[in-house]
Amino acid sequence: MAARILIVDDEDALRQNVSEFLTLKGYECESASDGMTALAALSDGAFSLCVLDVGLPDLDGFEVCGRLRERGVDTAVLMLTARDEVDDKVRGLESGADDYLVKPFSLRELAARIQALLRRAGGSVTGELKAGPVTLDIASGTAVREGREIRLTPTQFKILKALMKAAPAVVSRATLEREIWGDETPDSDSLRTAVWGLRNVLDKPFGRKLIETKPGFGWSFNPKEP
Repeated sequence: MAARILIVDDEDALRQNVSEFLTLKGYECESASDGMTALAALSDGAFSLCVLDVGLPDLDGFEVCGRLRERGVDTAVLMLTARDEVDDKVRGLESGADDYLVKPFSLRELAARIQALLRRAGGSVTGELKAGPVTLDIASGTAVREGREIRLTPTQFKILKALMKAAPAVVSRATLEREIWGDETPDSDSLRTAVWGLRNVLDKPFGRKLIETKPGFGWSFNPKEP
């Protein structure tokens, strides 16, 4: 199962280069350009490792890492800093980072540090999201509800992943459309059709609906028993 890595840096070119390189190495990569987005993405523990820049436009890397550790999130953190100062290295480690790398760095060294951190973590890469009675396997694109495996289409997988990560908050139509199609949103009512299909496989065979429509707002995943 491929390890999931979140790359957090406000430099577009760096994020793209690192993501492309690590993807070729077999990792599943996602990215964020600011601290708040990174904190939200990492809070559910679904990533194996985070490559986290110190200099971010809102929350800096120290603050992001510190908040994660306060919340009990043990995702491995490799912190990037442009300053080769002892105080910065110490502060990074004290905030909960597992290792640090000074910019500029070679991609080969980055990959070696990542491999070492993942080995140190004992290879504990679950790649799962859990909410209520549903477990979503990130690698295989399948879900399990009440012991029953549910095969999902790629679109259904993306919808369920977004809803489960945000649960029980409402996810807007615009957010789901970006998650599925990026900037190439289809003209037809494809999203509503896709949600209907997801409900047919995830909710219909069971006694309780998990996916709820919030008219005028979007959809939510309600993991709690009524």
